[in-house]
Amino acid sequence: MEEESDVGKGRTALAIMGAVALAAGLAACGEKKEDSNSAAPNPSASVKQVTKDDALAGKVPAKIKEDGKISIGVDSTYPPNEFLDTDGKTVVGFDVDLFNAVATKLGLKTEWTTSAFDDIIPGVQSGKYEAGVSSFTINDDRKKNSLMVSYFSAGTQWVTVKGNPNKINPDDACGKSIAVQTGTVQETEDLPKKQKACKDAGKPEIKVAPYQKQSEATAAVASGKHDAMLADSPVCVDAVRATSGKLELLGKVYDSAPYGYVLNKDQKEFAEAIQGALKALIADGTYTEILKKWNVQDGALSGTPGINP
Repeated sequence: MEEESDVGKGRTALAIMGAVALAAGLAACGEKKEDSNSAAPNPSASVKQVTKDDALAGKVPAKIKEDGKISIGVDSTYPPNEFLDTDGKTVVGFDVDLFNAVATKLGLKTEWTTSAFDDIIPGVQSGKYEAGVSSFTINDDRKKNSLMVSYFSAGTQWVTVKGNPNKINPDDACGKSIAVQTGTVQETEDLPKKQKACKDAGKPEIKVAPYQKQSEATAAVASGKHDAMLADSPVCVDAVRATSGKLELLGKVYDSAPYGYVLNKDQKEFAEAIQGALKALIADGTYTEILKKWNVQDGALSGTPGINP
């Protein structure tokens, strides 16, 4: 979920929105196979048991090691990456499974706290959370004040109503109503560039419709309230699958970038421990198993995890 670090009509529409909500209860490069990958995640799939690595665990900060758990800020509205399970409380998703495995490798338990998306990084910086795990794209702005450990790669994808009745073109959305999640780079970096291009060409401005939750943006597009949306590629693929063909992917995935776990700037040794845990999970196949479980394997890192890469 690409965020700046500073700091739903009628019975048919309700049915579509219900499908989105249900999917959120059960379940984001360059051009990749994600464009045609519509298989459903398999949350019940099992993966190999992870064991503690004493050497890596030794790098965990004393304060975290003392209570044996790590507090994590997460925006739980972004399936299949992170979202609430059917109980409405438990956070699940590929991000959750993978970081839980990282924590286990470090001898820690995890404590997931749902937060507004754009409050997570400030929460890490203030000490409210010990880590931010919520599909954060690594960019130069974030790296100024945080340490980020790369673990996945995703790009931006557009989604519209099946058949694209309003003839949306991601490269020329001037005058169209476009939904986006607040605080994402899609809102703060991508759309402003497209907006400027519209202005420079003397065309009507894009009608940007920001939503606090990605699930709300997806439901609004599915209901026909907006012409299209843009978000991280795995999320868009899952939204199309979840609405049973009511939506479709539009154009190609672009602006590939790695996701990163967010830590405080002074937690270099902890970042190295997390990096080491990721390397171990990749080496023993656990990493691939988790990504395949959630059908996001096309975003697997092509290299090794890095710190502020």
